[in-house]
Amino acid sequence: MAKVARIETWVCRREEAPGSGYGNLPFGSVCVIIKVTDDDGVSGVATALASSGPTITARYVHDVIAPLVLGRDITDRERIWQDLYLRNRNLTFFPMYLPGPVDVALWEIAAKRADLPLFRYLGAVRDRLPYYASSQFLPEIADYLTEAQRYVDLGATAYKSHPAGDWRQHIEIAGALRSAFPDLTLMLDPAGSNYTMAQAMRVARALEELDFHWLEEPFHDVYIDKYAQLCRSVDIPILASEAATGGPQGIAEFIRREAADIVRTDVSWKWGVTGAMKSMHLAEAFGLNCELHTTTMGVTDVANLHVACASANTEYFELFAPHELWSFPLLGGFDLDDQGNIVCPTGPGLGVSVDWDLVDDTSIESTDSRG
Repeated sequence: MAKVARIETWVCRREEAPGSGYGNLPFGSVCVIIKVTDDDGVSGVATALASSGPTITARYVHDVIAPLVLGRDITDRERIWQDLYLRNRNLTFFPMYLPGPVDVALWEIAAKRADLPLFRYLGAVRDRLPYYASSQFLPEIADYLTEAQRYVDLGATAYKSHPAGDWRQHIEIAGALRSAFPDLTLMLDPAGSNYTMAQAMRVARALEELDFHWLEEPFHDVYIDKYAQLCRSVDIPILASEAATGGPQGIAEFIRREAADIVRTDVSWKWGVTGAMKSMHLAEAFGLNCELHTTTMGVTDVANLHVACASANTEYFELFAPHELWSFPLLGGFDLDDQGNIVCPTGPGLGVSVDWDLVDDTSIESTDSRG
């Protein structure tokens, strides 16, 4: 059996940042490209966040993850996942966005060796699904309307706003969107703005009147009791668990406490393809949908798409806007049809190509670990 022979990383910083600033680094301006290669030369690629510091992510990969992964059999993905999960508990405390991408790369190698696209290797349900355009925090209400119109013109049937300002402005933004787009599926995501319960109730009731599809993350994920109370009190579906720690195990507590009507997973924050599929199956067993949270990076977002196309209980793909910038470092970007769907690549593995010239041009550091 093939074994992991090499792990490479490139820390990339871009001048054109897709999102607004978080601290000293514009959101999305820095990420780490991870390439894992087996001893037959078959490679898998993924991407990891680096906004907490351009080189911290790479150091975790090479100093902590690589010693546990190099030399291991490619088919030992579950054992590797369990070993890394235990290592995390035993005082490593990985950033939330690790070690998921390494797991993605291992799955891509396995699918490539089987000469199958990942979604078919996992077990296909479909080859595309509807997307919703997912906004940044925009300065003016008019900016949300302009962006939503752009995606409607592309064929999108759904739009999610990350509303700026306080809870009153959130209701105002929602009302403006519904007035301008009476037939569009709309969602609101204050991204853990941490409403009070009274504020959350006011927003939820307003969204019910406006026929919104869901209200997402009105509280920080640690407030499970508040989520449970809100779910009992309103009719609009409440989506939660995006930033719950512990991968699928963190989602389990939301389900047990009836603290979410819809749960969240992704291949970055929820421990890779392995963790995301565990999350999907967990939610399905309780009759819940599990929606895929954007990773904000092209390669791992495509891995999200493969997971979604191998799962029956997810409704939408989250397409971060403007999607052209968030597709880094893909060569060719995302495949959107004119019916509001994103189409899953059908080549072996993830089925996409990395723009290695762009990676080299934007790289500020590269590191190579070998078994």
